[in-house]
Amino acid sequence: MSAFLEVKDLHVSFPTGDGVVRAVDGLSFSVEKGKTLAIVGESGSGKSVTAQAVMGLLNRNFADITGQVWLDGQDLLAMSDDQVRELRGESMAMIFQDPMSSLHPFYRIGDQLMEAVRIHHKVSKSEARERAIDALRQVGIPAPERRVDDYPHQLSGGMRQRVMIAMALINSPQLLIADEPTTALDVTVQAQITELMLKLQAETGTTLMIITHDLGVVADMADEVTVMYAGRAVEMGTTDDIYYRPEMPYTLGLLASVPRLDSDLSERLDPIPGNPPSLINLPRGCVFSPRCTFKGEVADNRCATERPELLASTPGHLVRCHLNAAQRQAARESTT
Repeated sequence: MSAFLEVKDLHVSFPTGDGVVRAVDGLSFSVEKGKTLAIVGESGSGKSVTAQAVMGLLNRNFADITGQVWLDGQDLLAMSDDQVRELRGESMAMIFQDPMSSLHPFYRIGDQLMEAVRIHHKVSKSEARERAIDALRQVGIPAPERRVDDYPHQLSGGMRQRVMIAMALINSPQLLIADEPTTALDVTVQAQITELMLKLQAETGTTLMIITHDLGVVADMADEVTVMYAGRAVEMGTTDDIYYRPEMPYTLGLLASVPRLDSDLSERLDPIPGNPPSLINLPRGCVFSPRCTFKGEVADNRCATERPELLASTPGHLVRCHLNAAQRQAARESTT
């Protein structure tokens, strides 16, 4: 199958008084129609900036953007802001991390849903209201005929997130981007929102892109996973590749920091040492090398001086690391 969303050599940088912030540095990935891609990594890895670049939400007066973003055969980066705005909401939509800051506190949720409909469709207020009620019903909000007149502060965090999903889906977009959709929610509500998104995707055939820092959230959701660090993809593969056959030390570190039900409760989680690098002053070689516990196994100090390429370990499984295959397998076995 051909890719429905394809990002090619995406670079996003922000000039500042202190230097150039290289938020996304040569990122490429693709998603087939109806499939789910998860982009994971720590805060500051470039996940959200990537999503904003795809959605056309970055102000080009303040951001330098190069590369290509193809959505169903159209290069979004070659379009004008007005052309991308016409696609946004109808062909592609986004669920933001914090629904309380994304929903306008002064307007009823029904009015905000109706506005999303009427921007793209010439319908009456009454028809738009019915669509809003149907959208609330679709995402499992009880008594939608009454809730449609509520203000955001009258809803719980989980209900507000459901409203955001309803708003994103109300025009039946072909691409849905969810940026940390469950971060502010408790574990029970997280599971409900995850189940809801999978159910709606199965019903509508929407292509889904999930942005998250938590590998545990995407285990049952994603078909493909891209692991980002300091603006670069450091490992890409199927969900099984990333969870059961991880090879990049950063991915191993992320997995080791996720609690497991089959582990000894007395064992402490093993966090990744150190902090992510400054995006203004990135390490010369492998961006992860200052925090990597395996860099000493690479000869000639290559991790500190030479940037590794993103190469295939097995078909469809790409790894950016100077360790050879045997060393990567040994690293995986030592951390599991």
